[in-house]
Amino acid sequence: MDLPVSKSSKLTASQGIFSGRRLRQLREYITAYLMIAPAVILIFVFGIFPVGFALYVSLNKWRLKRSGLIGLDNYTKSIGNLIYVALFALALGALAGAIILLIRTIRLAREKGDKPWLLAIPGALHAAAVAAFFQYIFYQLPEFLDIANKIVGKQKTRELFNTLLSEAFRAETVQPAWQLFFWLFIAAIVVSVAAYFLWRNLNNPLYQANFALVWLLAIISVGLSIYTYNAIQSAYAVALEEGSDPGIWPQLLTISVGAILLAFAWWLWDNAEKAASTFSFWLRLVAALILMVGGWALIGQLPMVIANSDPDLWTGLKVTVFYSLGTVPFQLSIALFISVLLFQRLRGSEIMRVIYFLPYVTPAVASAAIYKQLFSNRPQAPVNQLLGLFGIGTQQWLREPRGIFAMIAQGIGIENLPEWLGGPSMALVVIMIFSIWTFVGYNTVIYLAGLGNISNELLEAAEIDGANRWQIFSNIIFPLLSPTTYFLSLISIIGTFKAFNHIWVMRDGLALGTTDTFSVMIFIEFFEKLRYGYASALAFVLFAIILGLTYINNRVQGSRVFYG
Repeated sequence: MDLPVSKSSKLTASQGIFSGRRLRQLREYITAYLMIAPAVILIFVFGIFPVGFALYVSLNKWRLKRSGLIGLDNYTKSIGNLIYVALFALALGALAGAIILLIRTIRLAREKGDKPWLLAIPGALHAAAVAAFFQYIFYQLPEFLDIANKIVGKQKTRELFNTLLSEAFRAETVQPAWQLFFWLFIAAIVVSVAAYFLWRNLNNPLYQANFALVWLLAIISVGLSIYTYNAIQSAYAVALEEGSDPGIWPQLLTISVGAILLAFAWWLWDNAEKAASTFSFWLRLVAALILMVGGWALIGQLPMVIANSDPDLWTGLKVTVFYSLGTVPFQLSIALFISVLLFQRLRGSEIMRVIYFLPYVTPAVASAAIYKQLFSNRPQAPVNQLLGLFGIGTQQWLREPRGIFAMIAQGIGIENLPEWLGGPSMALVVIMIFSIWTFVGYNTVIYLAGLGNISNELLEAAEIDGANRWQIFSNIIFPLLSPTTYFLSLISIIGTFKAFNHIWVMRDGLALGTTDTFSVMIFIEFFEKLRYGYASALAFVLFAIILGLTYINNRVQGSRVFYG
């Protein structure tokens, strides 16, 4: 005999998987995404989109107005065939990232006893939607930028702008890209939600996100590889028409193989201490040295690549390296010394903290203008008058293009010093002095905060054990300050590569460009030469340099940081 079924039980059965904990979790996910949506939109509009727009500008010939897409020409003009090596390395890096993430996902599935392989389908749809979105942006940007050309000679009204904007959205090249993105996005959301309900596993969103990233990295790798190959083939075709051989493929292969050998040598060297026996330890070290020699031999093509690139770029990079090496070590060492003194809580130390910090809060343009007058080439300039008391003649300072080491060598009777030993120009040294004076106070304050986090019990225990002040500093204080030193060195190095304001104010044309750092060079290309595409390409080259220096600093110095 069938028992009657209550109305509530029928309701529960009809709801099925769309009720209970699963639905509550979905609501929580949706609520969380809606809460972070404004922040994500702001980051995209004011962070990611400007970077993407600058990248698009760098791929165009642009002087006052856009003249057309020229691909990698701005990059090959700046760093030569090295751009092909960089793109090839990025493609390999994206492929390696996809493989590593896939391996980690497989390991996670094995640990949890899951079989999430069908979730690769919604992951692929998400990745395809992201790729379609960037394709849409690539087709939409030219339509937006052409609005400026269309209103030339016409009465500028809001109605005209709205009409042209509407036409830009409905352009023939834009509509298919927009429709592809829209339907892929809708399909990704629908399939993702369906998979979330059909496969009841708490790690479902994580698997979908991992698969989406794997697919996206694979798309980036394939796209970069195809684009790089087509760009090289196009460059070869142009070179053959002109009767020359750019030698891209040999340079690409030799430099890339050399870089791979160096990376493998570093891996062997870094893992040598994990060897099971002494013989294996020395075998890894010898193999690493052999691979290093082979790698450097293959990278011997690099000077030839640099010789065909923009000489102004490498001059600006050399000036920037001089500026970084001449400021960061002095800033940190002087700041550490002052912070240790001020931490002794001597009489007047509070006032001295304020005095040391004043240069940092003083407007850079104003203080740089004053420094420019102090180091003027006039005999009446304060610094020249001070040196005159010691019998030293009037110096040109900010107008002196000669290297400081070459001038010192000439002063002691050594003539014809090689140019590569000349060092930074005297004009750049003056700017270095200003930079040190400005940022020592900031570094001092940060070091004081780091000193305040060191336990007094450690210092008192060391004193009881008979350690002197130098031993306490070198064995306790300085190691415990390594996180602070790492942070300040990282910020300072990045800051020297981005420095502009005070350099622009203090630079003088008679210094013959010996004070023009990379950032100044980009500014000149953009605002004086009006080569917007080339300046944008240089900005991305600078970004790659800063990113590389940050990674190297993290690997070399970050591994030696002691956090207690």
